[in-house]
Amino acid sequence: MAMAHTLNPTATPSPSPAALAPWLVLLAGLAALYVPTLIDLFHGPWSSDRNAHGPIVMTVAFGFLYFRTRQLISQKMFERNPKPALGYPVVALGLLCYVLGRSQQVHVLEVGSLILVLAGLMIALFGVRTWSRMWFAFFFMMFMIPLPASIVDVVTLPMKIAVSAATEHLLYWMNYPIARSGVILTIGHYQLLVADACAGLNSLFTLEALGLLYMNLVRHPSLVRNVLLAMLIIRSRLPPIPSALFSCRSSRIISAMQPAKVSCTVFRDWYCSCRRCC
Repeated sequence: MAMAHTLNPTATPSPSPAALAPWLVLLAGLAALYVPTLIDLFHGPWSSDRNAHGPIVMTVAFGFLYFRTRQLISQKMFERNPKPALGYPVVALGLLCYVLGRSQQVHVLEVGSLILVLAGLMIALFGVRTWSRMWFAFFFMMFMIPLPASIVDVVTLPMKIAVSAATEHLLYWMNYPIARSGVILTIGHYQLLVADACAGLNSLFTLEALGLLYMNLVRHPSLVRNVLLAMLIIRSRLPPIPSALFSCRSSRIISAMQPAKVSCTVFRDWYCSCRRCC
């Protein structure tokens, strides 16, 4: 039975080039696989407002992984008890997801495979106990995965309908001639489509990621407080959305409509039509 070895930076001598060679080969392999993926993400989903939080989440996740590793090494809790029988099947599953996602352009599988590959390598090379002490970094990486448009549409539709209804009632209360059909607002002769950005899913997704990161960093001893905070974070993702964010989204739509300009345009069209009739 293999014994667990604890890494101690003060007692471990500087590694030789021969000892670093396997790690360099491993890093080169990961770079060859995922650098093209990152380039595609920066030119694709991450360049849009819907997934603009992806690079931030990735940076925070890898930064957390680095500092957590240094913390465990300084506390002599970074053990090396390899479990290849458990880790390499996870790596194989991650590579399979990568092949399917890369070939079929499914970002959920392609980006999600990075989490499986890194977690499998951690288990295979350092053991389950070391991975369990760093699990949050891998969990946090899930927030950088671009969600499919079908899932986003299903989640944002109730939010868009709620925001549209609130905007309709508010403008009707302000004596504007407004009507609503689903998520389409009609004011005068003009129509406004409530887009996904108005639903606030991007803000809520980022808020949830930051909230979970805060909980992990603070590590408050009160279990009740942590459970309530987690429930509030999860609840904020579900409709009906919080009233503060609800009002903010409604006011954003109203300001985007620019009712004064719409009224002036309607009056100008009416005046021009009268002149043509005369």
